[in-house]
Amino acid sequence: MDTSSSTSASAPTGLVGALRALCDGLLASGARRIELFSLELKEEKVRMIQIFIWISAVVVSGVMAITFTSLALVYVFWESARLAVLGGLALFYVAACVAVLIAFRRYLARQDAPFDATLAELRKDRACIRTEN
Repeated sequence: MDTSSSTSASAPTGLVGALRALCDGLLASGARRIELFSLELKEEKVRMIQIFIWISAVVVSGVMAITFTSLALVYVFWESARLAVLGGLALFYVAACVAVLIAFRRYLARQDAPFDATLAELRKDRACIRTEN
């Protein structure tokens, strides 16, 4: 019984074996990156849905509060200072809108970039390949 034939059949050597090992490594690395990307994509989808729900809740409750507060104030001051109250409310709402826009921009600036972990892993892979040459 020849042991060299069983060894060569299970693990080919030479150029073909090296190419197979390289392809296997590339495919395994690619599969891991795709799995990581898929996981991050799911997280981003959940985060976007949560943001949409929060924004919707804020908008609905804000519109209701603004509407009824404005109506109550105008009703209370209908006889004495209706135009002053309407002007004051308008200025207040503009200031509130600007404050909310500034806060929302700050919130967006604090968010991590989408797929940051995938990009970091790809940068590590490139650095690894560059140092091996």
